[in-house]
Amino acid sequence: MIDWTPVIGEFVGTFVLILLGNGVVAGALLNRSKGQNAGWTAITVGWAIAVFAGVAVSAALGDPDGHLNPAFTLASVLMTGHAERLLTYIPAQVLGAFCGAAVVWLHYKPHWELTEDEGAKFACFATAPAVLAPAWNLVSEIVGTFVLVLVAVALSSKRIAPAGVAPGLGPVLVGALVWGVGLSLGGTTGYAINPARDLGPRLAHSLLPIAGKGGSGWRYAWIPIFGPVIGAVLAVGVIRGLNLN
Repeated sequence: MIDWTPVIGEFVGTFVLILLGNGVVAGALLNRSKGQNAGWTAITVGWAIAVFAGVAVSAALGDPDGHLNPAFTLASVLMTGHAERLLTYIPAQVLGAFCGAAVVWLHYKPHWELTEDEGAKFACFATAPAVLAPAWNLVSEIVGTFVLVLVAVALSSKRIAPAGVAPGLGPVLVGALVWGVGLSLGGTTGYAINPARDLGPRLAHSLLPIAGKGGSGWRYAWIPIFGPVIGAVLAVGVIRGLNLN
């Protein structure tokens, strides 16, 4: 029997993550938004809060994991052996990301027609590199996700918190970690570091009738999927090798 409680938590948590995360991008980029030109710092802060909020909501719904990210789910499977999570968590995460992106589109509905820049509109959904160099773009996603998984596991290590992380503190710590990754490593590719975060909204961009949109960048889409997967696998290898958990 499948326990649907954590699956629902993954869906709703990822929905909140994308609604707030892509929402801050839309607010900073779309014409006539009151937050237009808020800049990179505002975007990274918004994404950090989005992660905090998504993880908190998933926990409140009874999800003990709060991955909201297939790379985290894969890392968890490699460390715990619960392979069934791949078949339940990941579809919930991608669907939640798609729905979150769709609501961002609805929320900013009048602004799409007022924005001529196709790239700016696309950035409100999925990631694209600042400089297109596929091999190095892949490296960026690998490094960002490696740091994300490694530090997230370290934060909950028994060496740091022998009695476990204090209730309610986990989402704050993960949000702060994502803020740090965004500020330090996000300038190259927009730090997807999460296949669902990129794939779900990219599908939404492709399917929704967004005024004046361009292409959905499918030739690049494999990088924010496979980069985070590789980064997570490498992080697990280091975690096991150094006994960090």
